[in-house]
Amino acid sequence: MTKPVNTQQPGRSGEDRSARIAVTVFPVIIIVAFLIGFLFPTQTAPLAQYTNIALGIIMFAMGITLTIPDFALVIKRPLPILLGVIAQYVIMPTLAVALVFVFQLPPELAVGVILVGCAPGGTSSNVITYLAKGDVALSVTMTSVSTLLAPIFTPLLTLWLAGTLLPVDAGSMAMSIVQMVLLPIVAGLLVRWLLRTWVDKVLPLLPWVSVLGISYVVVAVVSGSADRIVEAGLLVLAVVILHNGLGYLLGYFAARVFNYPERVARTTSVEVGMQNSGLAATLAAAHFSPVAALPAAVFSVWHNISGGLLALFFRYRSARQERRDLEIQETPSNVS
Repeated sequence: MTKPVNTQQPGRSGEDRSARIAVTVFPVIIIVAFLIGFLFPTQTAPLAQYTNIALGIIMFAMGITLTIPDFALVIKRPLPILLGVIAQYVIMPTLAVALVFVFQLPPELAVGVILVGCAPGGTSSNVITYLAKGDVALSVTMTSVSTLLAPIFTPLLTLWLAGTLLPVDAGSMAMSIVQMVLLPIVAGLLVRWLLRTWVDKVLPLLPWVSVLGISYVVVAVVSGSADRIVEAGLLVLAVVILHNGLGYLLGYFAARVFNYPERVARTTSVEVGMQNSGLAATLAAAHFSPVAALPAAVFSVWHNISGGLLALFFRYRSARQERRDLEIQETPSNVS
């Protein structure tokens, strides 16, 4: 038996407190993961073969935080999803081309930056949205839809903007989505439904599961690009920081322009700014060169650091707004 009113309440204060701590130290953990992959590439390189499992664990943890009503609400409001997906495949590719032009990047690096811009939403965006107090169910749906569309839009946009055809195995990508995103989320939902009382007790641990899962992915990605990160210098880092940061900003204001609430704006901001850099790096290495994969490798590290900082900023804004609301509620009683 379920009680809709209490679906999100048991363990919520502990979960929120744990998430607040996790997002505070999240950038530090990611930097440590980066250093481990960078300083010990030979030892950590084998981790790459288990990245899919790590992503599946992240999605399972996110699925446990969701309930069926969360998805019912998303189905009833498809327009925010449409906005997020359109923004994903318009804002980031456009920014990539603009940055390539402004910084006059050499061809291989230019193709790598454009490929990152044409990639679907990043899997870790769901975790960052959760930590930022955004709409997690909406985030999961945006990520899934943009990834499902990637076999069409990623190669076409790359061909159009970079002048080179990038073949993508749509069947293989769809299977990866099922394995790494959809199945773990469904499994998490079922566990939440069947073992609700037990799950409520472990909710405070889930942010840490997600953070550790992302850290694992960062170690694996960096270990395969350690030498090329040294060669790239500050140029690629500057482009990545601008690409990611402007994506956050434009994604947020795109939602606000259409008068969507704060939670939706936060979600759109994160979804647009964070890319599936792991997919971009793999495709770049396979279809272009290791140099073309460098922007995606750097992006993979930076967007997790910046995502943690962005989530910290959004949580600070929420806390400040809650304090203001509380003061407003208390003012009449004090006056009387």
